[in-house]
Amino acid sequence: MKKTIVVLGATGKVGGKISEILLKEGHHVKVIARKGDELKRFSDMGAEAIAADITDVEVVTKAFRYADSAFVLTPPHFTSENYREYQRKIGNTTIEAIQRSGIKHVVNLSSCGAHMHEGNCLIAGLAEQEVKLNQLADVNVVHLRPAYFMENSLLNIGLIKGMGINGTTADTDHAIPMVATKDIAIIASEYLANQNFTGKTVRQILGDRNYSFKEFTRIVGNAVGKPNLECVQFPAQQAKQAMIAQGVSANVADDIIGMETSLKNGIMNYEKRTCENSSPTSAEAFAAEVFAPVYNSL
Repeated sequence: MKKTIVVLGATGKVGGKISEILLKEGHHVKVIARKGDELKRFSDMGAEAIAADITDVEVVTKAFRYADSAFVLTPPHFTSENYREYQRKIGNTTIEAIQRSGIKHVVNLSSCGAHMHEGNCLIAGLAEQEVKLNQLADVNVVHLRPAYFMENSLLNIGLIKGMGINGTTADTDHAIPMVATKDIAIIASEYLANQNFTGKTVRQILGDRNYSFKEFTRIVGNAVGKPNLECVQFPAQQAKQAMIAQGVSANVADDIIGMETSLKNGIMNYEKRTCENSSPTSAEAFAAEVFAPVYNSL
């Protein structure tokens, strides 16, 4: 049976893949994102494209009304001067739209580490939003808590090409779960299409295994013909200044660095790995199918 499904952040790493999956399955998909030109590929596939800011509660409420399910998230905003307040603004709009529209099934993109409400920086805002969604009466919510995105590595292609190294402020030897966003999208799409969840639940998505940044760097290096690619741990202040030079606000840079440096404390390794919370895409497959094509195109 075909459903009416709303996808917020439809041009993002996860939302875009969800939209494509659901459209190919023949569902009526409403996609919302700020930049209308980036929504054209979805409207060409048959989506109802809505160019709007997802802080517009009237637009979001109207989209949710009469829908069978919705995918919600807090998209990144790297220039925000107060990232937690930005997260709350998005989150409060979402809560109000859910309440006003009467929608009953919501898939929320959270993160590994959202079991903590402090000491995890960017992720703490996602933990706060989980609590708000859990307080909604008569709304079924599943919180997806994926691990560290493999796609984050794409942000370092310029560094690799320009300086011949990969880098992070995280401990480069500490292994954490990493996941390809296509695996998240497949799981989210199944929930959205089937609405086979009740109450308030959590689903961890941990990728196929744990990787250190050094190991992940070696894998992507091999995929692009750089088998000796080195992963360097940058000093926090140096990394902050580099991010600010690229247009990231000081507040967001501090939060990114705080999250990365806290990884060694186990925020991503909290959940015991099982068959149910693992997903299939390996770093080797990601490197060949995603990283290398993007790297070689630039």
